[in-house]
Amino acid sequence: MEKLPATRDTGKQKVRSAEVGTDILKALAELSPATSLSRLAEHVQMPASKVHRYLQALIASGFAEQNTATNHYGLGREALRVGLAALGSMDVLKVAALPLAELRDELNETCFLAVWGNQGATVVHIEPAVRAVTVVTQLGSVLPLLSSSTGLVFSAFLPSRETVELREREIQAGIAHALVDDQAYADTCEQIRQRGLHFVHGLLMPGVDALSAPVFNAMGQVAAVLTVVGPTSLFHADEDGPAAKRLLAASQAVSWRMGYQP
Repeated sequence: MEKLPATRDTGKQKVRSAEVGTDILKALAELSPATSLSRLAEHVQMPASKVHRYLQALIASGFAEQNTATNHYGLGREALRVGLAALGSMDVLKVAALPLAELRDELNETCFLAVWGNQGATVVHIEPAVRAVTVVTQLGSVLPLLSSSTGLVFSAFLPSRETVELREREIQAGIAHALVDDQAYADTCEQIRQRGLHFVHGLLMPGVDALSAPVFNAMGQVAAVLTVVGPTSLFHADEDGPAAKRLLAASQAVSWRMGYQP
């Protein structure tokens, strides 16, 4: 009977020890690629002697390493392996599903997620508005690069080699005449990068407004685009409006979950 409290105390100590080790690992990531012991101790607000003990255990397990030339510490091979495994498990469709549904509930407008496919911006998930008047967007639809807010957001954040061929095809087909001019196109993309979103009024479909924002992965690459669409009579797709603020909050939340740090 007398040993039970000691067992519970030991369990608590192990949990606390794991929490401290995790905090130090997070700090090594935040101070990467390398940091001194004093700076690391200051960052986690612990005595340097205590941090040093934990570092020795992390080094022994491969989660940290020390540069013998500088004596600085950084993440080890095991931490890299775990990080890569976590990144590999990140599916933007799964990560964005709940925030997209919540965005639809807040705005009561059709919201969808698009990824970049072989043919361009492709709709992979839709949360339709719950009302009589709604905008129908088909799952699997490929949206134009230059005449949709979704396509233009991809244009702004993808490498130009990914979009140049599609842009030329659309120009030759007579789509989006306003962006045929190279300078106008470049200026539009720069504006999107500065704003972090883009809106169009009836550009793709008359009477329909659209508002789009990018989702980034841990490498800072655009992984998807979140878009809200609705009839002009009911939905106001302005870059400074409440819908834009909610969309940006949703896209930033999904980006954070994907491991993105601006």
